[in-house]
Amino acid sequence: MSISDAPQFTIVGSGLAGALLACYLGKAGKRVDLYEKRSDPRRHGAESGRSINLALSVRGIKALEEVGLADRVLQNAIPMRGRIIHSPTGQQTFQRYGKDESQAINSVSRAGLNLILIEAAARYPNVRMYFESRCTGVDLKDMAVEVVEEVGVCNQEADTPRSPRHIQFETLVGADGAYSAVRAALEKQERFNFQQDYLSHGYKELTILPGQGGTFCMEKNALHIWPRHSFMMIALPNIDGSFTCTLFWACEGPNSFAAIQSEADLLRFFKEQFADAMPLLPNLAEEYFHNPVGPLVTMRCSPWHFEDRIVLLGDAAHAVVPFLGQGMNAAFEDCTVLARCLEKQQTEAAFQDYERLRKEHADALADMAIDNFLEMRDRVASRWFLIRKKASLLLYKLFPVWYVPLYNLIQFTTTPYADARGRARKQDRMVWRVGIGVLLVLTGLFVWLSAFR
Repeated sequence: MSISDAPQFTIVGSGLAGALLACYLGKAGKRVDLYEKRSDPRRHGAESGRSINLALSVRGIKALEEVGLADRVLQNAIPMRGRIIHSPTGQQTFQRYGKDESQAINSVSRAGLNLILIEAAARYPNVRMYFESRCTGVDLKDMAVEVVEEVGVCNQEADTPRSPRHIQFETLVGADGAYSAVRAALEKQERFNFQQDYLSHGYKELTILPGQGGTFCMEKNALHIWPRHSFMMIALPNIDGSFTCTLFWACEGPNSFAAIQSEADLLRFFKEQFADAMPLLPNLAEEYFHNPVGPLVTMRCSPWHFEDRIVLLGDAAHAVVPFLGQGMNAAFEDCTVLARCLEKQQTEAAFQDYERLRKEHADALADMAIDNFLEMRDRVASRWFLIRKKASLLLYKLFPVWYVPLYNLIQFTTTPYADARGRARKQDRMVWRVGIGVLLVLTGLFVWLSAFR
């Protein structure tokens, strides 16, 4: 490889963040090599077990617009204008997300979106992709990434392990997910901070099949939730009329994955807790016992970069639980911010600025995502929550400049996450003060009028 042909950026991981960054860098004329452990989805289809739908909102759409892909992605998305709460008795309650129908989050297929991004990145002649190439380590001394060819991913004939290749890099981007091999190398450095926290819950996928002729068996333009206090099930629509259901249950104890030992246990539990969904899940037992239980983890680290040579992106830097639907959107914002920083300054300064602009907000998102899990699981079905939600949306409609609910700031604006949380707290304090003031005035007026009776 000649010097002129050597990549300026080596990206590990062609998932959503890695593929989008390759588009940004390819568009900017940078030479990029991308390595991915999985097979090429353009030839072999999507990886099984990663079919969870994603909620695409304004932040992600803005990033896709910058590389010219937003319209194409939204053509295959289903707008969800609110959530439908399914009670244990089968009663359904609709809770709108925004002040009107123009505000919706979009259900998109992870695999379909990833394919669009990879195809788009591959169109740039300065972007090269190497699939079935697993990163097994990073040599910080020699600035080389160790890559092993995963021959057995698509070709079952080859069982002989391949020797790793050491590939020199100029700048390495770790976009290889929550269990990042690139980050693992940085963890060995002095003064590198790393923290991971697992929820006591995990997740498992099921599928509601489409009706006759590809019709939807439930309301299409909504996220469906079966909240049951200590656990829940959700369902997001797909363009073929199906719904992807996800169980969020405790891993151990009562009402948990561990408590379901047989098909009889499973059917009895669903009949008790999700009776209205049972007729829509003809393959319930088969899918339940075949599909794995996935972990729910929050990961934080710092710094996100090593000198001017390595930088972390998306889940590799800040994995969050999925209950605000912002993991992908936050990773896409990372790409936007990093690309802009690289346009303006030298690499190390760009990495420092990128982390300064993103770290605080990624940490805030992690906290809010866990809070929203408690809201979805425990609170959305309560009468007090419904009253507060309606009051909040009424204030939003009446005073859209002064009052915007936290959820709407997150989903329908690009207000940085920590700033959104700070604004929401100030708004809530002001509402309470105004409410107490009005109550005191009314009480005083009542007392004053009573004195003249």
